[in-house]
Amino acid sequence: MDLLGLSVLALTLGHVFSNAVRTLPAMAADVLQRDLGLTADGLAALTGAFPAAFALAMLPVGVALDRYGVKPTALVLLAIAGTGSLLGAVAAGPWSMLVAQLVLGIGCSGMLMCPVTYAAKMLPPERFGLWGGVIQAFGNTGMLLSASPLALLVEHAGWRAGYLACALLALGAAVAVSTVVRGAPPAMQARRSIAEDARDVVALGLSRELRAPIVIAFASFAAVLGVRGLWGGPWLMEVKGLARVPAGNILLFCTVALILGPAVAGMLERRFQRVRRLLLAMGHLGAAAAILLMVAGGALGWGVAADAVLLTAFGLLISLQVICFALVRSAVPPERAGRALSAMNVSFFGGAAVLQAVSGAAAAAGGVGAALLVFAAALVVCTLVFLRLPGPR
Repeated sequence: MDLLGLSVLALTLGHVFSNAVRTLPAMAADVLQRDLGLTADGLAALTGAFPAAFALAMLPVGVALDRYGVKPTALVLLAIAGTGSLLGAVAAGPWSMLVAQLVLGIGCSGMLMCPVTYAAKMLPPERFGLWGGVIQAFGNTGMLLSASPLALLVEHAGWRAGYLACALLALGAAVAVSTVVRGAPPAMQARRSIAEDARDVVALGLSRELRAPIVIAFASFAAVLGVRGLWGGPWLMEVKGLARVPAGNILLFCTVALILGPAVAGMLERRFQRVRRLLLAMGHLGAAAAILLMVAGGALGWGVAADAVLLTAFGLLISLQVICFALVRSAVPPERAGRALSAMNVSFFGGAAVLQAVSGAAAAAGGVGAALLVFAAALVVCTLVFLRLPGPR
């Protein structure tokens, strides 16, 4: 592999960390509630601070990526994220964990954008879709850490050890970025203030060119975070009656699908560029159907084998979300790639924050199944709106 590929993978280690730390509550929900004095909807609201802080931080991150370059931005964010992990490890109550989640959200806000922006600036658009899939696939290996391995760690050492392990992962990622990635200077631009750059991110997010992918992105990552990152574990443990480690093993099927799916989606995007909007829509509607069938199966008494199949199908289908990045990249010149991709990421994680809060209220009213149905409904609504909006020219 050439230096460009190694640099992208080194930057993607931050995304590995981000996926591990934000899906940690799925395998430790019960002990987090017990030790922090939280209800189920309280935990959902507290962990929802992560994507909320993430979305708010995307605007300055997008400006920093284009203005100061990828490497220095990545190193600053990794330092913040590592600090957030340490704060999570020593949290003694809801408010201290809230602070940890906010710091983690800010630190993780550029963990996907750093490798994606680096690839967008260094690669031609026709190769970017494939590399976007590789970045998502490699980054999603972080969810492997928060499945069976984290379940074992929580059982033997407690949930605080999970946050400490994530802090070490952030440190390793920072070392890799410092060693491998070359700090190329950002592209020369006309003299602009930071406020003008920030307004450009907002303008891009509202532009006709990016409107369609931004709409579907609102529900896209929210569903991943909701199903795999929070409610998947309680569904298997509370509704299906599995112990923590067997539940982690079932979630492993979804995780493997979320690792393999983006790579396949990247290849499909490159092969079928003329119908990539249709592929994106079909993937999201299929993911919604998988959630609906899983909840229906719980009411009908289906076994956990059905959950394993449906979680796998969900992971594969929702992975077509990487096409969103290709749609955005093809709509803007390279020097605006960081801001445009960040504008879309505001929708990715803003949607996650909103829908996670809604799912917490749904769980309080109707249980874990109701929480999962929130994400299925959002996927259907956002996909139908996406299909009605025109694509980029």
